[in-house]
Amino acid sequence: MLNAIIIEDERPALQALVQNLSAITPAVQVKAILSTVKEGLEHIDAGTEADLIFSDVQLSDGLSFDIFSRRQIKIPVIFVTAYNEYMINAFDHNGIDYLLKPVEREDLQKAVSKFEMLKQHFALQHNGFNQLVNLFDNRKRTRLVVKKGIEHITVKLEDIVLFYTENKIVYVIDRAGKKYLIDKPLSELEQELDERMFFRANRQYIINVNAVKGFKAYDKVKLLIELNLPENGHTVIVSQENAPAFRNWIYEA
Repeated sequence: MLNAIIIEDERPALQALVQNLSAITPAVQVKAILSTVKEGLEHIDAGTEADLIFSDVQLSDGLSFDIFSRRQIKIPVIFVTAYNEYMINAFDHNGIDYLLKPVEREDLQKAVSKFEMLKQHFALQHNGFNQLVNLFDNRKRTRLVVKKGIEHITVKLEDIVLFYTENKIVYVIDRAGKKYLIDKPLSELEQELDERMFFRANRQYIINVNAVKGFKAYDKVKLLIELNLPENGHTVIVSQENAPAFRNWIYEA
């Protein structure tokens, strides 16, 4: 039995996908059909159980990547879309395959077979299939989906100088000084980011190692960080408790 979730907002594409899945995998059971980012987040929050997700990328209220960026999801995804420019992003968001519409039944069969082979491979390992699931839980992201007004934009993590929170809103600033919004708390971002590149300086800031121009003692036991972002208006101070960890991080980077 293959338990699947489908995220698709185009009725013809949805019908074709369900029909082809039933033809190539008679034991498939579609646990949920979702059509928006909002529905996807609500379904995940309600507690979802599935083996595999089939997802379009462009939905009526945004990109499906928002679902996987804003929630810790351990389910592999086969992306099915009419746009080839999202391929790299897909593999940063649990993707194991990327199919272009209209999807040929043979291509869908190959994608499902890839999932089954991965499942069998990890089932032979000591910890079983959970190893496949944990790939998506432990993998650090290389890019994030952020917002600028009503537009959703992907930004490479290497281009992000810092994350900071203000009035319960989390902002992102890139190396060009552009500011974006992101719908994630710093505590969740801290778990997803590569700790070799990013450091949680204090309750308000997460900083990129490549953005650190230098640092100096501040108030005797704290550290004041100077960033490679002129006139940024941000004063980043590392507490006494975090100062030793910061020194280890910056010297070992």
